[in-house]
Amino acid sequence: MLSRQFVREHPDDVRRALETKGVDADLEWILDIDEEWRELKATGDDLRRRRNEISKEIGELKREGDDDAAQAAIERSSELKAELEDLEARADDLEADLEAALLELPNVPHPDAPVGEDERDNVETERWGFDDRRSLPDPVVPHYDLGEELDILDFERGAKVSGGGFYFAKGEGARLEHALIQFMLELHREEHGYTDVFPPLPINSASMRGTGQFPKFVDDAYRIGGANDESYDDDDLWLLPTAEVPVTNMYRDEILLDGDLPIKHQAYSPNFRREAGEHGTETRGIVRVHQFNKVEMVNVVRPEDSYDRLEGLLSEATAVLERLGLPYRVLEMCTGDMGFTQAKKYDVEVWAPADDMDDGPDAGGRWLEVSSVSNFESFQARRAGIRYRPQQHESAEYVHTLNGSGLAVPRVVVAILEYYQNADGTVEVPKPLRPHMGGTERIEGGRPVGESALGANE
Repeated sequence: MLSRQFVREHPDDVRRALETKGVDADLEWILDIDEEWRELKATGDDLRRRRNEISKEIGELKREGDDDAAQAAIERSSELKAELEDLEARADDLEADLEAALLELPNVPHPDAPVGEDERDNVETERWGFDDRRSLPDPVVPHYDLGEELDILDFERGAKVSGGGFYFAKGEGARLEHALIQFMLELHREEHGYTDVFPPLPINSASMRGTGQFPKFVDDAYRIGGANDESYDDDDLWLLPTAEVPVTNMYRDEILLDGDLPIKHQAYSPNFRREAGEHGTETRGIVRVHQFNKVEMVNVVRPEDSYDRLEGLLSEATAVLERLGLPYRVLEMCTGDMGFTQAKKYDVEVWAPADDMDDGPDAGGRWLEVSSVSNFESFQARRAGIRYRPQQHESAEYVHTLNGSGLAVPRVVVAILEYYQNADGTVEVPKPLRPHMGGTERIEGGRPVGESALGANE
């Protein structure tokens, strides 16, 4: 959330943010409301001053025995009181309108962020492991076909149980997801200094507003107890779209101490989102699903430290892929593809070699986003009311918040199934995951069950 003072004093910066991020909001209306509200507050202060003066005058007139003059002053005081009440009611309405309107304004991008309209204007800043990639079978079998052949991914039964966009991971597929989660948590805990948090999965609307999911992305969220209808009488709970929401909101409306910072929390959680991607290959398999596992890293830092921490957070996310030996690239996101809440953002994309997409690398395949690493500066902290006190006698200031996935699990599974597959249809297990899979070195698949699998079992 941008402060009123910032919007008032830097309207050109806000206009550029609206333009470059492609957000439709009426800034001039907001500025007009703010101006009228400030005028009303000034007028209200003047009315209160005048009432105080009349109150003193009434006392003096009564002591002097001038009852007629005292009565006239009392009537004038009553008139001022009524006028003040009307003015304060109008000011309260304007303030509510202003607060709601400020929630619709996006964060201002960092001056160094690339200016652009969409993903075509993102800037690749790093590529790792692509030039010395391992030999692959020809052709590489897409993960959705290979997963079904090995009986480790079941899309049909997932759709039967929950609908499209849900799946079962089974046998070695389920063990692979569990192994990835444990490996990521262990890496970030032991080597990157993170404290584990296991958050509640249902979260309230205040938490969603605090990190910027609401009101803009309300249609992408799963509401508990009913449809996305504000009139629905339920417990005001939503399934979390990312652990960023509850972990950041742990400190909502709190003042932290300087010695508390930096805070580095990591959380595993399942995540739930209605958005499920485009048609075609993008929706096949587990690239875009409504429920997915993810390890999230959340940082709360002093403002002067946030951009150094952003680079550190990026290195912590990419460390996962380097340990797994998976080729990846890093993109610096342009303003039009950055997102509503971010001041600066990187995407980390892993290489999945099976599907030859139009925007894939020269060797075929495609890049899959597995982490977004973002600095929100004070944008989320203002919405959530998270401050810190640099010194005990000093005024509290807003912290800066950052987060990055470390990583999104299903797309890493996609990359492993495609990049580490062998010509015989088996899949090598990356060495760091083997201790978390009971020493399993190769995924060989299971035996399908049921009458529908008779042909495959014969």
